[in-house]
Amino acid sequence: MSERQVETEIEGPIARVWLNRPDKLNAITFDLLDGLVDAAATIERERGVRAVLLEGRGSSFCAGLDFGAVLTRKREVARRFLANPLRGTNGFQRPLWVWRELPVPVIALTRGHVFGGGIQLALAADFRFTTPDCQWSVMEAKWGLVPDMSGTVPLGDLVPADVAKRLVLTGEVFSGEKAVDYGVASGVHEDPSVPAEELVDQILERSPDAVAAGKRLMDRTRRSTPRRAFRLERRFQQAMMRSANTREARRAGTAKEAPAFGPRTFG
Repeated sequence: MSERQVETEIEGPIARVWLNRPDKLNAITFDLLDGLVDAAATIERERGVRAVLLEGRGSSFCAGLDFGAVLTRKREVARRFLANPLRGTNGFQRPLWVWRELPVPVIALTRGHVFGGGIQLALAADFRFTTPDCQWSVMEAKWGLVPDMSGTVPLGDLVPADVAKRLVLTGEVFSGEKAVDYGVASGVHEDPSVPAEELVDQILERSPDAVAAGKRLMDRTRRSTPRRAFRLERRFQQAMMRSANTREARRAGTAKEAPAFGPRTFG
């Protein structure tokens, strides 16, 4: 039996997800795309999970699409390229966008290469911590293509229009330190797990319902009208006021104790 190309391990409130093609720099195949969807579905069902760490086995996060494995299967490419009318994504976009839709924070830990589909997967995470010498690139320009795996939306959210266009038009390869300067990465460290775990510790101190609602609220209001944003604020706040985890947060805060939250109920 071949090894899974995406591996998931859940330890208490933390889910760890690895791209598992280290000999191919975790380049993307159809099996890897399917594995990403399955991993996200597993995590969503586990309401005790509070945060996700996403990284690649071996020396690289993800070097992009495995052209040899994917483009030789023309019928499968055509089938997956068709958009699902209900979701609005196709079979190349959905495996990445599911991480943005997951009701818990997703933190990508990057090293080595973050190219093409790899940078789009990292952008689908809520936070990205990188090594200084990690190489990043919206590599599609090199091959006469445009990014088409959902990456244009989070890239446009993160950086000014001129920076986004520069990266998409040129395919520039830039370092982890430059990724922070551009606003593409959240932080840089020789060991990205250090700032990632510090952030997870902070998240675990908060109600899982408030975290899930806060993530969804910020994602949905970023491109909405003020009227719709205010409506979502009211709706989500009403849900928080009914949450047992909110009551526990208030109790613990008043008593100056560490809260004992239950499983996530929002999302």
